[in-house]
Amino acid sequence: INAEYMGVARFRKLLKELRDVKEELIIEMKKANFSLAEAKYTAGDISMSVVESVRKRKNNAAVKAKIRHDNVAGVKLPVFRLLEFQTEEDVGIGKGGEQIRAVRSSFQRLLELIVKIASLQTSFITLDEAIKVTNRRVNALEKVVVPKIEATIAYIISELDELEREDFFRLKKVQKVKKRVAEAEELKLKQLGIRKGQAADLLQENAGFGDDIVA
Repeated sequence: INAEYMGVARFRKLLKELRDVKEELIIEMKKANFSLAEAKYTAGDISMSVVESVRKRKNNAAVKAKIRHDNVAGVKLPVFRLLEFQTEEDVGIGKGGEQIRAVRSSFQRLLELIVKIASLQTSFITLDEAIKVTNRRVNALEKVVVPKIEATIAYIISELDELEREDFFRLKKVQKVKKRVAEAEELKLKQLGIRKGQAADLLQENAGFGDDIVA
């Protein structure tokens, strides 16, 4: 129960954080596009220099990401993290250079948010699937396993009750038989004119007579 509560709490936290970061991404995207427009207006078309910079670094990425896993209630959630940016500084020192550096900074921030969203979205989907699996298992327990166990317990209890009733009836029957035997013996004694107490005395006397003969 605690693990399930932790999973749901983390799920809600991820959902809120994902919403906040996406809202921030929209704002930063507007800023980055506006900064890019300013740089193009000041320094001209910079697309060729950007492409050339990428070609130079085709075997050595300027931006690298690292992945680790957080364990939440037994579920491993991937977390992406950007390493340090490795960028070239040959952008000039004039007004155009300042604008290009501002654009680069804006898009670096944008990239950080995109990676963070990717991390949150992946964790969100992974945890959502884990919660669905858990819910399916809980439903299976509630609707299939538990009813079967309850039915088995009810069957065992009914069988035990039946055995108890059979034992009770058997005991009552034995008592009735004993009572009938005792009544029959008493009736015979009455027919012989001997009371029950006298019959016991006669048995004791006969037992003593036998002892005298043996002696």
